[in-house]
Amino acid sequence: MSNLKYRKELDLIENYKPAKTIESISRELGLTEIIKLAGNENRFGCSNLAKKAIKNAFNEIALYPDFNITRLRERLSNNLNVNGNQIIFGNGSFELLSLIAQAFISKGEESIIPEITFGWYQTATLQMGGKIQWVPLKEYKIDLDEIKTRINNSTRAIWICNPNNPIGTFIDKESLINFIEDIPKDIIVVLDEAYYEYVDDSSYPDSISILEKYKNIIILRTFSKVYGLASLRLGYGIASQEIIEYLNKVKEPINVNMIAQVAALASLDDYEFKNKVLNNNKISKQLYYEELDNLNIKYIKTQGNFIMINTKLDGDFVVEEFLKRGILIRSGSEFKMPQWIRVSIGTYEDNVKVLNVLKEILK
Repeated sequence: MSNLKYRKELDLIENYKPAKTIESISRELGLTEIIKLAGNENRFGCSNLAKKAIKNAFNEIALYPDFNITRLRERLSNNLNVNGNQIIFGNGSFELLSLIAQAFISKGEESIIPEITFGWYQTATLQMGGKIQWVPLKEYKIDLDEIKTRINNSTRAIWICNPNNPIGTFIDKESLINFIEDIPKDIIVVLDEAYYEYVDDSSYPDSISILEKYKNIIILRTFSKVYGLASLRLGYGIASQEIIEYLNKVKEPINVNMIAQVAALASLDDYEFKNKVLNNNKISKQLYYEELDNLNIKYIKTQGNFIMINTKLDGDFVVEEFLKRGILIRSGSEFKMPQWIRVSIGTYEDNVKVLNVLKEILK
């Protein structure tokens, strides 16, 4: 070890563990065909309109992108009925989460985080020297009442993934509003809605509609999931102008590349592609529910593009068995649910294959 003096907060941070890539698995196992259902990516790819927009933008690659992301900002502003200065864009939601921590959490101050949820909330907090109050789930749902009991004078941020990744459960409109109503106005409430497009329950909250009343919330969304632009890294946040101004002070001046901007803008025009993705997700969930019920296998009903399944076996073992058959899924051991697996919902054909493999393993 060298004698370099580094920030001691780094001792508390583990390197992020993403899902394995198709290329790394191919090299490791010599497989030529792999169905990747571990990263909640879009198995339909992305819109043909996005592909065309990317191709048409090739000649502009040598130029810096629009710093203000003007055209996409105007489009989302109109779609969401908010002012353009209420929107911030990021290099994926990861960056936006980190910006929130940089702007609102100082050393020794606290975040409140559900115990099983998206892992970057923890990392973003620890990077700033913050402390974490962990709140266990209650019947696989985020326990809003318990979160409220954990609030103290050091609380600066509450992180809510809705629907919650990796579980798939969600917070309904009435529960969310009652919760936010009780939160001190000097605490920022982060509503991470990366999977909101997939929700088909009518009680899911229209969070944009409460922005005017609750100035301490920020809503995060992404082009990675339903639009299939995960590799281009583009997320966005909607909040009060005050919150956006604070975040802009810690944001890099150029953080969204030009290809991502034109692809996202084009994707918003392709309603046919989006509907195809969402319809497949809906019928595929029903396929899983019916087949798993028939097999008497426990699962958690989901409002995302993934599903948690209790195999009653070691989750790591099940993942390896799937991998031998060319299917990559996620072990629940990563989420403190060692007998569970998380499977991203793929094409209908993908999902049939998953269920057939699961039946083989559980024989």
